Amino acid sequence: MSHKWSFLFILLACLAWLSGCWSSEELTDLAIVSALALDKNEDGQYVGTYQVINAANIPGALQGGAGGQSPSVTVYTATGDNQIEMLSRLTARISRKPYFAHTNLLIISEKLAEEEDISITLDAMERGLEFRAASTAVIARDIKAEDLAKVLTWVDQIPAEKIAKALEFIEQTNGSNIKTNIQEVIKSDTSTGKEPLIGGFSMIGDAEKGIEMGNLQSTDLDANPEASGIAVFKEGKLVNWLDSEKARGSMWVLNRIQSTPVNIEWENEEEAVAYQVIREKTNVSAQIKAGKPTILVEVRAEGDVRSLKVPVEVTNPHVLLDMEKVVEAEIKEEIEAAVQEAQENKADVFGFGDKMHQSYPKVWKTLESDWHDVSFPELDVEVKVEAFIRRTGMRNNPSFND
Repeated sequence: MSHKWSFLFILLACLAWLSGCWSSEELTDLAIVSALALDKNEDGQYVGTYQVINAANIPGALQGGAGGQSPSVTVYTATGDNQIEMLSRLTARISRKPYFAHTNLLIISEKLAEEEDISITLDAMERGLEFRAASTAVIARDIKAEDLAKVLTWVDQIPAEKIAKALEFIEQTNGSNIKTNIQEVIKSDTSTGKEPLIGGFSMIGDAEKGIEMGNLQSTDLDANPEASGIAVFKEGKLVNWLDSEKARGSMWVLNRIQSTPVNIEWENEEEAVAYQVIREKTNVSAQIKAGKPTILVEVRAEGDVRSLKVPVEVTNPHVLLDMEKVVEAEIKEEIEAAVQEAQENKADVFGFGDKMHQSYPKVWKTLESDWHDVSFPELDVEVKVEAFIRRTGMRNNPSFND
């Protein structure tokens, strides 16, 4: 028994030495960076814009709105030949240590994305800076990246949250844009069978007025960030933008459509029927037909009829079957347009090469070296779409049928 008590005493004594946090940092010593924007100036130097949270100016979650008379973020700018030099110069202007563990947004300017391989841009984030791989990446379209980092937003008081949430919401409800994190970009960029896609953001209004508190004191904002297209990359550089149907067509292929409206023509009336997709599943498979690599894209969509502009007998099953065929044709047209655009760009953003590698590794070895420039542009892609109408709403035939 005495030996047990002696062991317990020694154990408790050791715990006294183990207590405490040897690497802890006080919150008051940290500058929490919510977003980092990267541009390049005329001298070829990086221009970093750091969006730092002013915790004292953020009201409680229940208060909502702008809440205070001071901005919820402060923006600092620094330049350097590389991102580490840029960060070093930042520390001379701020009284706290920049902290990137909660940075959830990386904004890259369109010019930088066109001129520099994105793997170079992301190299410092991979190696250090405490950057999370789950941070959202966006491309600033037609504006400087710093403009997006500086603008003040209303509902989401942290501008970085506004942009990241907007991309996620648009992808979920419309499918016309994509939310891509740093890890996904790196994975696609290092793959020989897939190129990256990154969501774009532009600015509505006057960017200079967007940095003033007055931007939050009006029902009509002077400047407001807006999702704008999907950036297409090839060999690490931005080569094109996808908009509207081509953007959504790409999302169909990538199996990233969760919900989206599909407007179809009916009785010679354009956009006469609004079909709302509520479920979707895309399967992409690689095949070899007559000695040639072929990709089969199969889409199954289920949805509801949400709006009618012309008389339609929605109680007639034959009418609904005909309507489903029109929906299928519309979805197929969007997908084929997106595939054609990608083949013209010579950028396999869909990962068809990865599918070929998985299914036919020996064949892939003969295609890999020039996949994007030769094999992918000539690839046969078959698209099959099945669409089903599950519901037609609370009433049967529209009132103008009566």
